[in-house]
Amino acid sequence: MELGRVGVWLGPLSLRAAGETREFAPELEELGYTAIWFGEGVGTKECFTQAATLLAWTEHAVVATGIANIYARDPMATANGARTLADAHPGRFLLGIGVSHAPSVAQRGHDYARPLATMRAYLDAMDEAIFRGVEPVEPAPRVLAALGPKMLELAAGRTRGAHPYFTPPEHTAKAREVMGEGPLLAPEQAFVLETDPDRARENARGHMTYYLGLDNYRRNLLRLGFTDDDLEAGGSDRLVDAIVAWGDVDAVRDRVKEHLDAGADHVCVQAIGADPLRELRRVAPALREL
Repeated sequence: MELGRVGVWLGPLSLRAAGETREFAPELEELGYTAIWFGEGVGTKECFTQAATLLAWTEHAVVATGIANIYARDPMATANGARTLADAHPGRFLLGIGVSHAPSVAQRGHDYARPLATMRAYLDAMDEAIFRGVEPVEPAPRVLAALGPKMLELAAGRTRGAHPYFTPPEHTAKAREVMGEGPLLAPEQAFVLETDPDRARENARGHMTYYLGLDNYRRNLLRLGFTDDDLEAGGSDRLVDAIVAWGDVDAVRDRVKEHLDAGADHVCVQAIGADPLRELRRVAPALREL
C-alpha cells in the first residue's frame, strides 16, 4: 500500500451530505493528499459504508478509518468488512480500530472495559473470524488508535502500526521510540490558517474542548509534561500551540515536517477553520513538497 506522506483527516467534512462528499473527495485526491481519513463517533456515519462511498468516488487515494470503534461491531463483522473493501479496492483501504472513550461507549449501551486487554482479545477474535468469501489479494492493513506506551507496543507487535490523534510532535518522537523502526506511525495534525494569535487560539479551543474532557487524551497530555492547569478552559496557550498548528501556510508545513522529522511515516492534516476545504486547498502545494 502506498500511503504517501500527507493525507487528510476529514473531521466535520465527513458529516456532509453524500452529494457534497462526491464533489470534494476527488478534489482532495487531485490536490495531492494521498489518503483520506475519517472517524467514527456516536451519531456519525457508519464507517464501512462511509469508506465504501469514498473509495467509489476516488481513484487512487487510500481511504482509512481513524478510527472504527470496536464497540460498534463484533470482531467478525470488522474483519470481514475490511476483507470486503480490500477485495473490491486492492491496496486502497486501511483499517484503523480503537477502543474509543468511556462516555462514547456508554452512549452505545456498552461497558468500557480495560483498553489493552479488550483490544488484544478483539484482535485475537478478528484473526480467528470465519470468512467464506475469497480472500483479498492484498489484505487491508490494520493500525490501532494508540497513545500510551502499552497500546503503542501492541500496535507495533500485532498490527501494521499506530494512528495517534490529538498529539504534538513530541508524542510522535516518543511513539517512534516505543514502536521502533518499521511499524507505520501516522499521527493526525489539526491546523487553522489564522495569523492573529487571539483568533487562532479561540478557534483552536473550540476544537479542543471536547477532547480535553476525555480521560485518554488527558492522561496522554499529562504524560507529555503538561499540567492539569494546562488542560482547563479549552487549554492553555502552551497546550493550544502544541496541539493545533496556526499561522500561515509555512507554519502548517513546518508543523507537519516536525512530525515527519520526529519519526512519522505519514501525517493526516485536519483543517478546523470556518472553511476547511479552502484551507486544505491553500496548504496543499506546500505539503506536496514534503
